[in-house]
Amino acid sequence: MNKLSDHRVIIASEVGEHRDGIGIEVYLESELVLEIFRDDTKRTREITLFQTEVSLALIEETIAAFRSDIDWDFQD
Repeated sequence: MNKLSDHRVIIASEVGEHRDGIGIEVYLESELVLEIFRDDTKRTREITLFQTEVSLALIEETIAAFRSDIDWDFQD
């Protein structure tokens, strides 16, 4: 079972043409596994999976980290 502690977690903001906000990226070794991103322009929060199989436990732990570390409110 994958655990968030076995992965590298980066909090990253992005301001650009396609999106504007902040999120959490989760890496296993040097490979991006998943991202949760709060897009302030679209006013959405989305999960993107970069691997075909990601354990539910890892997704749940990442959601908990996102809720803990990222402001839930959208920024204007």
